[in-house]
Amino acid sequence: MGIIEAIILGIIQGITEFLPVSSSGHLLLVQRMFGIEDNLLSFTIVVHIGTLIPVLIIYFKRISGLIKKPFQLLTLLLIISTLPLVLVALFAEDFIDRIFTGDFMAWGFIITAVFLIITDKIVEGTKKMKDLTKKDALLIGAFQAVAIIPGISRSGSTILGGVLAGADKKSAANFSFLLSIPAIMGGLTLEVIQLFREDYIDTSFFFSIPVIVGFFTSMVMGFFAIKLMLALVVKNKMKYFAYYLIALSVFIFADKLFMGWFF
Repeated sequence: MGIIEAIILGIIQGITEFLPVSSSGHLLLVQRMFGIEDNLLSFTIVVHIGTLIPVLIIYFKRISGLIKKPFQLLTLLLIISTLPLVLVALFAEDFIDRIFTGDFMAWGFIITAVFLIITDKIVEGTKKMKDLTKKDALLIGAFQAVAIIPGISRSGSTILGGVLAGADKKSAANFSFLLSIPAIMGGLTLEVIQLFREDYIDTSFFFSIPVIVGFFTSMVMGFFAIKLMLALVVKNKMKYFAYYLIALSVFIFADKLFMGWFF
């Protein structure tokens, strides 16, 4: 993997982890475009760590409050919202592996586009994070579990879940980003386990220039993406991401049926 490829993958991971366009779908698409295979899992682990850091920085005050007083409602809500994703990841691993294809990804993009359009259309609720209930958290968690399908955005899904639960859009987005912390850490854990199952691990790869560049690129772009998302969601601008995803899905279907460049 070269520096240019690392920068591109870092940008894609950093932006798409938090913007409502599906990071898994875009990473799969870019990997197919560039034919990247060597040490891909190791690199994915590094850029996922990179995208975790901006969440910890932006929400440091709230996270430190949860650490100091772990037995509070918000902690319980985050746990409840995480459980559906954990159950799907544990019991549907084979199914998830099978659906990482161009066909499922294109349909996932369309589903995300529908979610985003609905989010813009819904009349904004009044609930803040402190007003969310256990039932609300379970609803948001169910939407997050759906996002395990490639092409379906985790942030887009969970924000829609929060809005459907009656939260105002900024609070729904903030809860979504806090919820990304256990989601990213859980994904990292599974990736590390998978890495150790391999016959050989090239530890020197983690200290190579492309990996270091990819790490910092994903971190910076993740910070930018969170700030941008918080600004756009309250202005009902999610439909523009929906238009992009619909166009991208049309391209994937066309490639699958006629061109065969990537799928």
